[in-house]
Amino acid sequence: MDNKQRPPKEKGGELPNEVRIELAKTAGFCFGVDRAVRMTTDLLRAGKKVATLGPLIHNPQVIRLLEEQGAKAVSCPAEVELDSVAVIRSHGVAPQVRGELEQRGVEIVDATCPYVQKIHKIAQNSAREGKILLLAGDAGHPEVQGIAGQAPGVTFIFSSAEELGDILEGIEQARPIVAVAQTTFAVDEWAECVRLIKKVCTNSEVFDTICKATQARQKETEELSRRSDLVIVIGGNGSSNTRKLYHVAAAHTRAVQVEDAVQLKGIDLGGVCAIGITAGASTPSSAIEEVRTTMSDQIHEGEKSFEEMLDDSMKPVYAGQVVKGVVVAVSTNDITVDIGTKHTGIVKLEEWTDDPAVRSAEEVAKRDEEVDLVVVKVNDQDGIVQLSKRQMEAKKGAIEVEKAAEEGTVMDGYVTESNKGGLVANVKGVKVFIPASQATARRGEDYTALVRQHVKLKIKEYSPRRTIGSIREVLAEEQNAVREKFWNEVEVGKKYIGTVKSLTNYGAFVDIGGVDGLVHISELSWSRIKHPSEVVQVGDTIEVYVKDLDMENHKVSLGYKKQEDNPWEKLKTEYPIGSVFTAPVVSITQFGAFVRILPGIDGLVHISEISHERVEKVADALKVGDEVEVKLLDVDFDRKRISLSMKALLPEPEKDQPRTGEDEVVASASEEETTVAPEITAEMEAEPEEEQQPAPAEEEPAGEPDEAQAPEEAPQPVEDEVPGAEAEEGTEEETES
Repeated sequence: MDNKQRPPKEKGGELPNEVRIELAKTAGFCFGVDRAVRMTTDLLRAGKKVATLGPLIHNPQVIRLLEEQGAKAVSCPAEVELDSVAVIRSHGVAPQVRGELEQRGVEIVDATCPYVQKIHKIAQNSAREGKILLLAGDAGHPEVQGIAGQAPGVTFIFSSAEELGDILEGIEQARPIVAVAQTTFAVDEWAECVRLIKKVCTNSEVFDTICKATQARQKETEELSRRSDLVIVIGGNGSSNTRKLYHVAAAHTRAVQVEDAVQLKGIDLGGVCAIGITAGASTPSSAIEEVRTTMSDQIHEGEKSFEEMLDDSMKPVYAGQVVKGVVVAVSTNDITVDIGTKHTGIVKLEEWTDDPAVRSAEEVAKRDEEVDLVVVKVNDQDGIVQLSKRQMEAKKGAIEVEKAAEEGTVMDGYVTESNKGGLVANVKGVKVFIPASQATARRGEDYTALVRQHVKLKIKEYSPRRTIGSIREVLAEEQNAVREKFWNEVEVGKKYIGTVKSLTNYGAFVDIGGVDGLVHISELSWSRIKHPSEVVQVGDTIEVYVKDLDMENHKVSLGYKKQEDNPWEKLKTEYPIGSVFTAPVVSITQFGAFVRILPGIDGLVHISEISHERVEKVADALKVGDEVEVKLLDVDFDRKRISLSMKALLPEPEKDQPRTGEDEVVASASEEETTVAPEITAEMEAEPEEEQQPAPAEEEPAGEPDEAQAPEEAPQPVEDEVPGAEAEEGTEEETES
């Protein structure tokens, strides 16, 4: 029914006989906010000291509750105490903010909404590729500031299509552009911006980054406002999505924004037949229920007479009865409630919650809170009624759990204990047994680690006496979805942050998001290793990239070592030909010694390059571990071979020894032999033979010299020191013969 079909509104008039109140199905916490609040609450329950970077969510009631439990909101990393856990809220932060936290050395828990993380990656890629980033959103909002911080390049922020038009006038039509929107941006306004971008820009990429929950919430609010005389929008004044919901509703009917039920006092309900209630993504369900109840009470206020209220107070109360109570007092172990009778209602702490982490009723119960309770015991003599909130939740929960078992719905549970057979979880107040075989993704995993953890499970079997659930089935569905998404998006060269799951002799298996890929041992290090454990250990978080894909068999080959760490590239840039350096000997062979230049690179000092003197055996001159000074002679990068020399750094031996007198004449003659004809050389060699006579002591016959010994005793020519001299000497002997 649209505005024209509704009855006319009477300002200040009486209420119609029947007033319909409709609560939007999408009202309340979104996934990202719920996740951030849950993560923070878990830290507080674990006894951690928590500091949130700014208010965790835009809702004063929730912030006040968290502060009472010990959470402290800070404005910058410098205010985080070193013994605190820093929680990054769902809006996310810029890299420099996270960097400041890491420099301080504090523990970080990142509660950034996954949808916001997706936008961060898009912004990072746009900056890396040199593209302009167009960002739709509120420039003062922390989510927008966090996104802009991911793109240090050219970024433009705009809040409307009109502002975008002004920006596009200053951008070349063909410039590459990437466009994204804040997750809570107005859907209709974004659609107009997209049309403008596609019309003006010829090289643009537009990403639909508005949260699907936001779109659904805005759409339902529009439909609700068309059939309501008044729409009440619940949410913090600082909440961006709450303001947008208000504007959506106000475009079609009368709208009011409130933070809590107190602000409803004095609201004019004259002529109102239909009231719609919706809430922003940061509004807790308790605040929504409080507004709905208050609205209902205001509508029916004054309808009961004094006699009727007196009769209500005298109504009998009995065990098992369901009653409504309002908290009037809270102590450490008891909660006192008014149930509208002459009795005083008491709820023990253990009947309010079964969470063992709760030590005081003041942690979980608040004054003026309205709750549904079950009567446990009545003492008319003392005027006291023992009540239970847990049993009431179990009654309501039993209906939901039974329905979930029929429909296969995934439910939230809290694991309270473990035993040899499995786990026990509380699901909507119902105890659910989870067999060990259904508690984890893989058989044999330690399921006891799930105690005191929130889990998602399916109800496989329900009965009032025994209810059975499965965590494994939910994990399997999630993993299948993750794997399907992975194979749809994976490509060669894409980088992933993965966890080492297992090691083998031939490599390491790494989980890169539901899919295990193999890093072959040759891809782990540029150096030769014997086992992957020399580089990584099970549980390590490492960055890998896709080297090869087998789409048919769903196999992934991964790379780990980086090209910039390639020692051959380092050799090329840091060790030019002719370089001189000191390095250790790592192995000895018959033909030379290998010297370690860089990890993974050895060079050869050939036996002929060890010394100017003849080396018969390498091991006689060098041993493994010796530090030697070498000169780089040559590098064959294709064959991965390196030639080194020790000899090149040693002084050249002196070719000429000082001589005097007759020795100088002989030496001079010998030096000339290196350039004269062979026959002249033979004549010069003959002279010393004639001069050398046998010693008289030997008493050899005169005139019979020993021809065999004469050449051996003759002075050796200098050409023995000249390369190739042996060949020349042979030629001369042949000539003489």
